[in-house]
Amino acid sequence: MTRPTNPSQSEGDVNDTPRRLQWQQDHLDDATRALLARDSAAFLHQSVSTPCLSAIRRAEGLWIEDTAGRRYMDFHGNNVHHLGHAHPEVVAAIKAQLDELCFAPRRFACERAVELAEALSAQFERLTGSAGRVLFTTGGSDAVEVAIKLARAATGRFKTLSFWDSFHGAGFGAASVGGEALFRSGAVGPLLPGTEHVAPFGCYRCPYGHAVDDQGRPDLERCRLACAAMVRYVLEREGDVAAVIAEPARAVPFVPPAGYWKAVREACHAHGTLLIFDEIPTGLGKTGRFFAAEHDDVAPDIVVLGKALGGGVLPIAACVARADLNVAGAFAFGHYTHEKNPVSSAAALATLRVIERDGLVEHAARLGAHALERMHDLRDRHAIVGDVRGRGLLLGIELVRDRVARERASDAAEAVLYGALSRGLSFKTTMGNVLTLTPPLVTTFAEMDRALDIIDECLTATH
Repeated sequence: MTRPTNPSQSEGDVNDTPRRLQWQQDHLDDATRALLARDSAAFLHQSVSTPCLSAIRRAEGLWIEDTAGRRYMDFHGNNVHHLGHAHPEVVAAIKAQLDELCFAPRRFACERAVELAEALSAQFERLTGSAGRVLFTTGGSDAVEVAIKLARAATGRFKTLSFWDSFHGAGFGAASVGGEALFRSGAVGPLLPGTEHVAPFGCYRCPYGHAVDDQGRPDLERCRLACAAMVRYVLEREGDVAAVIAEPARAVPFVPPAGYWKAVREACHAHGTLLIFDEIPTGLGKTGRFFAAEHDDVAPDIVVLGKALGGGVLPIAACVARADLNVAGAFAFGHYTHEKNPVSSAAALATLRVIERDGLVEHAARLGAHALERMHDLRDRHAIVGDVRGRGLLLGIELVRDRVARERASDAAEAVLYGALSRGLSFKTTMGNVLTLTPPLVTTFAEMDRALDIIDECLTATH
């Protein structure tokens, strides 16, 4: 299958554009410039990582502070800061665990790791109705690799079906099933064989050419879920696909049309294909449900979690699968040194406790609904806003030059990004023109309103 032509999904604050350089000229002091120079000299350069925009010295709650003392509301956070930065209960749990037991060799059981596995298995059973089994890794990319290996072992097949424009990690296997050129094109030689791709759902920019109304809503009677039908078509034609791996809600973001995942689930079941949901950016309450899949009432066979699982402090990820997929005990397909690390497990347990105790999932749903209402108002008042979308605290504002042609207003998105940074708000752009807002679950209504006020100001200034 040939990859369709798509715009870069790299963040709008990483290239040395004139606007970026001007922002640095206006905001960086000599000490920060010196640190950035050292950073640039010490690290291998790669897109969206090095060179850096600025330097940070403190992060707490919603806020990050740079080395010059400027504070920013962090509506980016790489989706790790569900509890905000440096949540005191997570930090306390880590300190206590360091004093009790700081490392566990794999051949010995570790109570903290067992407790965490049991907690995640219980959430998986609530989602799917099936008991779960768990493997931990130190990062989401590795957890995706575990899921792929498990699907191969369980089905006796090696092929996967995933989606263009998706991101599943930077590892070799994760990049192979991912669909971003940014993470695939640097490889010398072929990626994993059998990693088939199709166009994703994305109604506002439907790759199958179906129109939406002036509010960005699809005509499902007309399109008949062509995006889901293509998944079924490929599974039928291939006949031996081990797994479909996908983000239940795309982090761009795009929300699936009604019925999409049920149609895909049915197609997977019909062809003996497992369904893997990558909930690394969307899980643990980000979309207003503990799992984003709950919005669509669909039970995957395997779920991958990460990012925020370590409380935004320590790296930990998990692959959670149906218990009957426990079929590869003779192989080591998730054999990591810190697989059952008690300190990272303690951080994750504290994270789960805070999310449940403080009702953060429900708060994300309420705050996200409020934000979407305000974003629709922005669309009504700013012609440059073509579409607004999202669930919970995974939100996107798409800027276009013209609402009919929907030409991407990437330059305007960059202007809004740097204008917002100058006003104390940090977020990222995706697809070149989508202002992507992913604040922590502890964000208040007042903080959300201030952030949207800043975007409103920047949109006006851009005009």
